[in-house]
Amino acid sequence: MIEAFFETAAPRAADFVLVLEIAMGIGLLVGARLARKGRFRQHAWCQSAIVLLNLAVVAVMMIPSFRVHVLPRVPAKLGKAYYGLATTHAALGTVAELAGLYILLSAGTSVLPERLRITNYKAWMRGVVVLWWAVLLFGLATYTRWYVPHLFRK
Repeated sequence: MIEAFFETAAPRAADFVLVLEIAMGIGLLVGARLARKGRFRQHAWCQSAIVLLNLAVVAVMMIPSFRVHVLPRVPAKLGKAYYGLATTHAALGTVAELAGLYILLSAGTSVLPERLRITNYKAWMRGVVVLWWAVLLFGLATYTRWYVPHLFRK
């Protein structure tokens, strides 16, 4: 068995996803900075790439893990941190990803009808970045609860 990156009980794939998600969170902040500097094309590419990469990570890694380890015990065990954190992370993460995709479609394409497009991009984008970072913190808490057992010994 290949050892994990960190000295936890996490499999290597979970460590990789954690590092990748932190990098994506930082990337979103870099993209926001690009917008503040008026570099909108680079901003659009940066944010779009992150939203689409995250969609792939969610589909390939997070959804299967959630379906196996958490979903069978919801709602009965939601009061336990192991399941509650993961479920909160999944719920907020779903909203953040869908909002990111909505912004991408609204701002970057003509797929959506005019009446469904965003008019106040700045508020939407700032809100999604804040939500994304909240999701990232819930993901870090979930990782810690699942894979750092010495913090939770009785």
